[in-house]
Formats: sequence, C-alpha cells, structure tokens
Amino acid sequence: MKANPKYVSFYYQGIDELPEIKIVPEKTALLIVDMQKHFLAKDGYDAELFRQMGEWDRWKHYFDYIENVTIPNNKRLIECCRKHGIEVTYGRIASLKENGADRARVQSTVGWNNILVPIHSDGAAMMDEIAPEKDDIVVNKTTDSVSLGTNYSELMRNMGIDTIIVTGVVTDQCVAGTVRVLADHNFKVICVEDCCAAPDMELHHMELKIMNIIYCNVLSTDETIALIEGRAE
Repeated sequence: MKANPKYVSFYYQGIDELPEIKIVPEKTALLIVDMQKHFLAKDGYDAELFRQMGEWDRWKHYFDYIENVTIPNNKRLIECCRKHGIEVTYGRIASLKENGADRARVQSTVGWNNILVPIHSDGAAMMDEIAPEKDDIVVNKTTDSVSLGTNYSELMRNMGIDTIIVTGVVTDQCVAGTVRVLADHNFKVICVEDCCAAPDMELHHMELKIMNIIYCNVLSTDETIALIEGRAE
C-alpha cells in the first residue's frame, strides 16, 4: 500500500510502499477511547466549565469538530464493524471511588488533566450516537492508556483478536497512550485519523505522524471501511 506523505515522519522518509493491511473480521476489534459526555457533550461538564471560565471561544472549534466530524465518522465505522462481525469495544475514564482516589497521577494533575469522572456519573457514559450495545465490552480506566490501565489486552487475546482499530480522544494523550501500549503488547494497530480529535489539531496531526508506521497504520475512515469491506486498492 502507498504511504500517506501527510503522516510520514523523518524516520520513514523515502519509504513509498508499506506492507498491505489485511482485516480478518473474527480477529479484529474496534476500540473507541474516551468518547464520553463529560468531555464531549456541548452541555457536559467540560463545556460548561469552559463557559464559566470565559474559555468557550477558544474551545468551541473542538466541540464543533467532534459533533460534525469525529462522532459521525465513528458512527459509520461502528455500523460497518457490526455488519461485518468485528467486535466493538470501548475504553472510558471512570474512577471507582467517588473522590477519585484511585486515579493515576496523569489523571489527577493541575488544570485540564485534573479529571474526575465517577463511574456512575452521567458524564461517564459514551455519547448517545455511539453508545455501546448490551454485549459490547466496556473497560474502565483511571490512566491514559486503555491497554495499560485495564485487562483489555488480555481480554482481546482470550478472544483471538490480533488487530485493533483505535478511535477516540484526545489524539495526543489517551489515544496515543493506548496505541503505543497495544503495539508493545504485539497487536497490529490501525488508528483512524478522522475518528480521532484533539483541541489543538496541530498536535493531533503531529502525534499521528509520530505514531504512523512504527506503532500503527494511520488511515482515514473511508480507507478503514474499504479495508473491512475488502475493496481497498
């Protein structure tokens, strides 16, 4: 397959052709990271906090992108995966203690990363448009990485999964942490660039460029769906 020059880093300049990616549905899972109401709903905790702080104008573009691009693309991808027998799974930030005492340091620092989302709170739920179904696996974490902070990798191995398609927010933090650990756990990883987002899209694109080829293959929603449907060039 052709390398996308947009996401080729210094280390891989001069490489035009990459190994072909094959999707075997029964060995593949979709993992949606942190697409929760607390962070993404326009009437959710973060959005209301930014309004109170007078920061909404700075953040509005992110919430608009989530609403108009990230969620619709995730919905398309979820529907495609369900149609073709690919497991749909979720990782979410959710503390077991109401006061968040079980959070890792990275989830309890100063500023935006001082994240408290108790597991039974309304904000812990995934966005309605892409909410899990009854039989979907949902793991709860108090770390950035889904695959480090839970038994997710073990569950996938138990199910015979060797390829993980990753989407979610934010690209340069929880998504990147998840992708890197999954790669270290020996999974083949696809990161779907327009199913992810970050408040700073420069960081979004840079993180994808850093991760591409070594930790994952960065593809678009259309490219990923084409692979699943077996009609990719």
